[in-house]
Amino acid sequence: MGIKLTFIPKIQNALGPVWIFVVFTVLALSFLTLARFGLSVWQGERVFGSHAWLSIFIGGLRVDIATLSYIIMPALLLTLVMQSIGWQNKVRGLLKIYLVIMSALLVFFEVITPTFINEYDLRPNRLFIEYLIYPKEVSKMIFSGYKLEVFIAVIALILSCKFASKVFSNQWQSKSSLTGLNQSILALVLVCLTILGARNSLGHRPLNPAMVSFSTDHLLNDLTLNSLYSVAFAVKQLSNEQSSQDYYGKMPTDELLSIVRSNMQNTQGTFSDVTAPTKTFHGASNIGKPKNLVIILQESLGARYVGTLGGLPLTPNIDALYKQGWGFDNLYATGTRSVRGIEAVITGFTPTPSRAVVKLDKSQRDFFTIADFLAKKNYNTQFIYGGESHFDNMRSFFLGNGFKDIVDTNNFNKIDFNGSWGASDEDLYDQADLELSQLEKQNKPFFSLIFSSSNHSPYDFPDDKITLYDKQKQTRNNAAKYADYALGTFIEKAKKSSYWDNTVFIVIADHDSRVSGSNLVPVDHFRIPAVIFGKGIAHKRYDQLASQLDIPVTLLSLIGASGKHPMIGHDLSKPISDNKQRAMMQYDKNFAYMHDNKVVVLQPQKPATTYTYSNNQLLPCENDEQLVKKALAHANLGNLAYTNGWYH
Repeated sequence: MGIKLTFIPKIQNALGPVWIFVVFTVLALSFLTLARFGLSVWQGERVFGSHAWLSIFIGGLRVDIATLSYIIMPALLLTLVMQSIGWQNKVRGLLKIYLVIMSALLVFFEVITPTFINEYDLRPNRLFIEYLIYPKEVSKMIFSGYKLEVFIAVIALILSCKFASKVFSNQWQSKSSLTGLNQSILALVLVCLTILGARNSLGHRPLNPAMVSFSTDHLLNDLTLNSLYSVAFAVKQLSNEQSSQDYYGKMPTDELLSIVRSNMQNTQGTFSDVTAPTKTFHGASNIGKPKNLVIILQESLGARYVGTLGGLPLTPNIDALYKQGWGFDNLYATGTRSVRGIEAVITGFTPTPSRAVVKLDKSQRDFFTIADFLAKKNYNTQFIYGGESHFDNMRSFFLGNGFKDIVDTNNFNKIDFNGSWGASDEDLYDQADLELSQLEKQNKPFFSLIFSSSNHSPYDFPDDKITLYDKQKQTRNNAAKYADYALGTFIEKAKKSSYWDNTVFIVIADHDSRVSGSNLVPVDHFRIPAVIFGKGIAHKRYDQLASQLDIPVTLLSLIGASGKHPMIGHDLSKPISDNKQRAMMQYDKNFAYMHDNKVVVLQPQKPATTYTYSNNQLLPCENDEQLVKKALAHANLGNLAYTNGWYH
């Protein structure tokens, strides 16, 4: 106790105004360590199972020190400058406000972390930033489905601000007992310490998440971070979209293109356009009258919700389609967000660690989409959505790339139920039926993309429509069941419509919901349903490995739309050799290339690893160098195509 009464006050007097940073650091480190401990206990099964405690907390300490060093450095420099000219009291109020704000941010991001982990199996990251762009939609979702979480976050903010304000007011020391020379030496030492703490490395690269990654379980790697650091790192990346080559390693362009082309289905075609190296002629399997095309993109519907695919018995209407049309049993999404699903199904563009092309600047005009391809073949092209089409930049991307008409909630004739994300799926399909009937009267073929939204948190849907699967109404399972019910009502209408006879339909998920798991890439959560149906579509089941990237190429073939395009997907209506079947998946910063039961995983600044995929698990095996090359070529293709304009 004597040390506490005599030693600390002496240090406090010696440091003077700098003492407040010591207090802030001790409190912040204690809080972040406690928060990490709580998260680790909550995820104890994964943490204990991999003996990850030591790695999480050692790596976490490094990240926390770096975070606090970045926070302290500018304030410390300002304080030392003001102290040197005798104006230290003038910076007191500003410094207190700054440290209170930083304390509140640290607390806020840690408090919201469990909710984010529940949804994405990751700490808050770039998704958090991207959602902030759409405050109206997101606020509806948050206040509808996360009232308790919002209440807790607000209370935590208020309490942290009050506590920090009181503590920092009491810890200010206006003067130091050190001599001028000693104060200068102390200032130099402290600045050097914050610089070293921020870099947290003696190598040529400062600390980054890859340096503290130690596990094949992405969540364990994320637990070593703190959430403010995770979000700040995401902001930095958003302002400087790193290419996949920076992440996974470079490959000569000629070799890359040779590998990609040789794995395309049409290897006999010519690739004569140097400005579009993957562009070649694709002949359609349907050589009759061009058909209409309707893509129904289902929100968040993984295979685990579809009874036919071994999931829960929530989708009787999709199950019925699997018995009538062309169903895919082994199809994989390219990502975990709607814009990634749109990117794959509408453009056939390979996934990258950057944002989906729907959001990137250089792809907002003259970027290849099947809508643009069909518009040039005299098709009417349309997007129908129950929410507001500006969300996720969809409206801008679609209008700039071949969609002639956008119909969203603002244009609906009637809305019986308005949820957090807009009109219910029943209202969406009622409007879609009207729109398609009108298009049919124009005596031109049409392409329509219908995007559902009811199966999205907070899972709003009308009462008394379905027998609830879960007792509580607003659950993921019940929303999936309602979405299928609404789809069934549309299919019944479509079968009786004027447009049925000459239209190819597909129901396909954009991605699975809550993709999670201890694997580097949870492959089982990328498996999604897809069924092509309509008059003249024969019943069959396709059990070979396939990707969302294959869907747009296949659909163009089925509706009789031949022509040149840059998509590398396969036409699944034609034979594909076993060595070319593959799927590509982007999971945060990790890229997976799957062939047969082998999966190559590429991670940032780490060697490629090969796994055998068995019983929904990735089991390490000897590296397959040829497969690693294929993975690297396809992982790098997207960024090169975007940067060099190969997809325009």
